[in-house]
Amino acid sequence: MLPWDTHLLGLQLSLACCCWALGCQEMKSSPDFSLPGDYLIAGLFALHTGYPGVRRKPEVTLCDRPNSFSGHGYHLFQAMRFAIEQINNSTSLLPNITLGYELYDVCSDSANVYAVLSILSPPGTRLIEIQRNLSSYSPKVVAVIGPDTTNRAGTAAAMLSPFLVPLISYSASSAMLSSKRWYPSFLRTIPSDKNQLLQQIRKDTLTFNDSGDSLSGYDIITWDWSGPKWTFRVVGSSRWPPVRLDINKTKIQWHRKNNQVPKSVCNQDCSEGYRRMVTGVHHCCFMCVSCEAGTFLNKSDLYRCQPCGKEEWAPERSQTCFPRTVVFLTWHTPISWVLLATNTLLLLLLVGTAGLFGLHLDTPVVKSAGGRLCFLMLGSLAVGSCSLYCFFGEPTLPTCLLRLAPFALGFTVFLSCLTIRSFQLVFIFKFSAKVPTFYRAWVQNHGAGLFVVFSSIAQLLICLMWLAVWTPLPTREYQRFSQLVVLECTQANSQGFMLSFAYNGLLSLSAFVCSYLGKDLPENYNEAKCVTFSLLLNFVSWITFFTMASVYQGKYLPAINMLAVLSSLYGGFSGYFLPKCYVILCRPDLNSTEYFQASIQDYTRRWGST
Repeated sequence: MLPWDTHLLGLQLSLACCCWALGCQEMKSSPDFSLPGDYLIAGLFALHTGYPGVRRKPEVTLCDRPNSFSGHGYHLFQAMRFAIEQINNSTSLLPNITLGYELYDVCSDSANVYAVLSILSPPGTRLIEIQRNLSSYSPKVVAVIGPDTTNRAGTAAAMLSPFLVPLISYSASSAMLSSKRWYPSFLRTIPSDKNQLLQQIRKDTLTFNDSGDSLSGYDIITWDWSGPKWTFRVVGSSRWPPVRLDINKTKIQWHRKNNQVPKSVCNQDCSEGYRRMVTGVHHCCFMCVSCEAGTFLNKSDLYRCQPCGKEEWAPERSQTCFPRTVVFLTWHTPISWVLLATNTLLLLLLVGTAGLFGLHLDTPVVKSAGGRLCFLMLGSLAVGSCSLYCFFGEPTLPTCLLRLAPFALGFTVFLSCLTIRSFQLVFIFKFSAKVPTFYRAWVQNHGAGLFVVFSSIAQLLICLMWLAVWTPLPTREYQRFSQLVVLECTQANSQGFMLSFAYNGLLSLSAFVCSYLGKDLPENYNEAKCVTFSLLLNFVSWITFFTMASVYQGKYLPAINMLAVLSSLYGGFSGYFLPKCYVILCRPDLNSTEYFQASIQDYTRRWGST
């Protein structure tokens, strides 16, 4: 056990024994001896004189005896009560705080010990429990004034100091830095004018000599115990006006090795970036707690870590804040260059394919692909590709609106055309002869065009509702990264986007079903493999995006979103148009009317035989 722990345990056992020896009896006191308040101050005054007889053994001395009243102690008691009441009545000294007091009659040593025990007991109790760490102990009072004799002041100080309760003794013979020349029992000669007394209290110049006259200065003395007898040594002085304080530090003798000055704190100063967390009722007793990330310790307030601003960040145990880095998908990063090159290549392929189909518009390959409907499909893919340029640069309202909605609408047009083209091939080869009336009505009323128009209008309405209700707006995101400010568009994956995505998913499923029904059509009209590849790539890319978006919310999320869009566009182009471009450019022998007629006749023979 450490020496301090041993001393502390011994002190508390002594207090417990004193409490038992004194019987812990209750002192009878008048209501005038106490006043409730937010903070209590105890006063130890000898309102009665001590017992004059000779005592043969320790005993409890009763203070309230006949002919033992002490006018001097009563004056001290009235002065303290008057000062506290004047402070409470003032609106400038301690606003919104009420001081209270508990005044004790310490006519004897036993009464003095009892008063200190009562002071040290927690509020609402009469016991002092043994504790290992007294820094968090909370007695009922915050300070003690008195007693006025050396012996009783020393006893009270020894009992109060481990509990960190300050003792203000007004005795000339009992004060770590007091002087008999300036510190007499001043309350013995209180000015008769209360206004004058109150004014002196407020100015903190309440000093008198033995005759009751105000002083213009005082000497600061200390006890000198270096010789065989204790003596007083003058180490400084204070004079006014003007106010001047002189202290000769070389004359002060500290009771430590090499005359080191003791620190009046329970703990050493905290390291940089650590705040002080008070562990008890005294600010000098604290724990050192590191400041969390995003906060910093200002030297002007060592007890609280202050938060950084929105545009700032700080690591753990920081003493200052740093500006955050603003990030977004810029035009000049390597990943942006790759995405821009890939998207630009897709646009060039779409334009080149449109030109190639225009030059071979009357050939069987272009006609079987849909004829002029192919230009609408190529244009819809180009619209989706152009919208990807809005992912780059600092987000604005127009770019946020045009990031995904044009792609959703354009891809709907492409899927609608793909679905209706696969449906028509299946219907012509398998059902036109069985239901000729329906086929003629379908052709005469432009059923294919009406389907594409109504399907596209439905998606257009969904997109308009998406942009109106869940409007994507440019915003600055601060939560995900402590060091970054992410510029992005809000509602990127809102309910409107999910509804639009679900609608395109339904169209993709319809296109797949129609192309699967035509898996046994003539080879030149069989799109099952190509359409399946295209739609499968579309599904895989978006499933990958949603999976990553659920676990990753970083600054590259727009780039991942853009990759999903590019995969869908490339899948649609490569699955449907690339094989036809290959036939036009590399196999012109397959792009002839004779080859297509032979393929149809072969299919008719096989269908007729079954």
